[in-house]
Amino acid sequence: MKYMGCVVAAMVSGLGATMPCDASGRHVVHPGESIQHAVDRARPGDTVVIRPGIYRESVLIHKSRLRLVGSGKKTVIRPPGKRAENACGQGGNGICVIGTAGHPLRDVHIRSLTVAGFKKSGIWASGTDRLSVHGVTVRKNGVWGIAQEKSTRAVIRDNFAVDNGDAGIFLANTVKEEGGAIDSRGASISENYLARNRLGITVRRARNLTVAYNTITRNCGGVFVVGDESRPRAGELTVRNNRITKNNKHCPGNSRLPFIQGSGIVLTGAEKAQVRHNLVLDNHGKSPLSGGIVLFHSFVNALNERNVISHNIVLHNKPADLINGDPKGKRNRFIRNECRTSRPAGLC
Repeated sequence: MKYMGCVVAAMVSGLGATMPCDASGRHVVHPGESIQHAVDRARPGDTVVIRPGIYRESVLIHKSRLRLVGSGKKTVIRPPGKRAENACGQGGNGICVIGTAGHPLRDVHIRSLTVAGFKKSGIWASGTDRLSVHGVTVRKNGVWGIAQEKSTRAVIRDNFAVDNGDAGIFLANTVKEEGGAIDSRGASISENYLARNRLGITVRRARNLTVAYNTITRNCGGVFVVGDESRPRAGELTVRNNRITKNNKHCPGNSRLPFIQGSGIVLTGAEKAQVRHNLVLDNHGKSPLSGGIVLFHSFVNALNERNVISHNIVLHNKPADLINGDPKGKRNRFIRNECRTSRPAGLC
């Protein structure tokens, strides 16, 4: 960062004291000031620092290599009391990072702040590459906590997503269009805490990513990997080393899915997924999707194929720990899982 560079230069010069940093590289926002104005003034490579306080606005990021850094939970972004001034707020979102398929925004970093109470998403991204969201709290947003589409190589790590209307974290190819799964090019969703959402994490029509080391509890469902008959198929991803417990809220169904309750990990219409080394405990429900780890054919009858469920600890889930509800699916394997009950029998 530029402002770090000026400190180092002063020390090397032997002046004995740090020099003032280049203000063009660091933009500080205090309560009562506009985050959006600072973002608009910033150049690629700059950092916008947001001091503790409540900021009633939406923020639209429209340039690459920008860092938006708060002061932890004391920096709170909430909906404005009046009509939103930019397209992000008009869409019901808190922070938006918007590029295009031909010109994605690259290397945008969002750190250490809270986004709460927006009608749609806390953080919404479209057309990005290497977006990083770290140490952010997203709560009580109407649809998603952190959501992205048409994006690659995201790192969504160490965030706290609670009480959002749909998924705490949502990653998809596109939201409003049909199409095959996007190659996420190694995107990572890791070390997040997700509670009291409709779903903890939803991966829809995406490939080549990892969901790992997350704690997912007290949602209606834990992790959903959702595909359909489109090509390329959803899947060829890894869900590993997650703790998924007591996701027993009841959420009504919608046009895409029946009601959800007591689902740990669900694969529907996916291929070549690796589900391994997860701890899946005490997920109870009576939905068609209930159970510890569940394979379920999609509602457009796309089958699960060549998925491997291995070395998981799956206990005390109801109606069963392991469920293959996709009997026509091809070459799905259950290997060395610790469990007590399964449908059909013999998967443990």
